[in-house]
Amino acid sequence: MKMNKILSAFLLIMLMFSCNAPKSEKNKADMNSDSKIPMQEDGIVRISKIEVYPEYLDEYIAYALEVGEQSLKTEPGVLAMYAMQDKNDPTMVSILEIYASGQAYKQHIESAHFKKYKQATLQMVKNLELCDQNPLNPKSTISNYIR
Repeated sequence: MKMNKILSAFLLIMLMFSCNAPKSEKNKADMNSDSKIPMQEDGIVRISKIEVYPEYLDEYIAYALEVGEQSLKTEPGVLAMYAMQDKNDPTMVSILEIYASGQAYKQHIESAHFKKYKQATLQMVKNLELCDQNPLNPKSTISNYIR
């Protein structure tokens, strides 16, 4: 349980919405808000609701952190990949995913890091619900990247 709390805290710290750090502090190989593709008409906003078997929770979180970080750092069409864990039920993980376009989403699910995550976590996931969303204010944007 202690390891679970440590990983949970790490998850929240690593995937918090980032403030715009000065460019000198950013790794030039990493994507930041300036190197992302703008949201297109066919952009995708989704909340993935994942129920994880308790015995796999720590391992699942490690894979989720890895794929989220890689996606934000290397894919210009991944605008947000923000994972959260329910305070009352740690086996419930939600991920806010925002893709600039349908093509950006297709590229994401074909990436090596996503395929690795998907294959490795198949037996860990008890239930998966993909909830596509319509933004209420399309002029609003989210800047989510890993420092």
